[in-house]
Amino acid sequence: MPQTLKYQGLTLTWALFIFILCTIKLGGIGNSPMFFAGFDKLVHCGLFFVLAVLLCAGLLRANARLRLSYLQCLLILLLPILYGGLIEILQAYVFTWRSGEWSDLFADSVGTAMGLFGVLVTIWAGRAKAAI
Repeated sequence: MPQTLKYQGLTLTWALFIFILCTIKLGGIGNSPMFFAGFDKLVHCGLFFVLAVLLCAGLLRANARLRLSYLQCLLILLLPILYGGLIEILQAYVFTWRSGEWSDLFADSVGTAMGLFGVLVTIWAGRAKAAI
């Protein structure tokens, strides 16, 4: 376990950054004309995309090989989604100035899946090129 966490420093830092962004009071920033409808969901998707990619990168470095097991892929999907769900629960019941929304959790899930998919495609492309 310590070997796995050794390469997750950036992932944990990013998770803390997400937590801070999702719990601070933003005031009326959501009503600003600079942002379009759905901007919040795009931000959630992007934040969790990066979280999933960083989690993959840490696991790949810990393995010292260019491969993710099925269990690791499942963990990469579940951990960020559970983290997003925890944040939404905290927003609904603890940080009452924010609102916990199912659509935010869905955007978190989509971002996580996109990040994992992107890493898996990159691994596959690297192997295909090496085989040529």
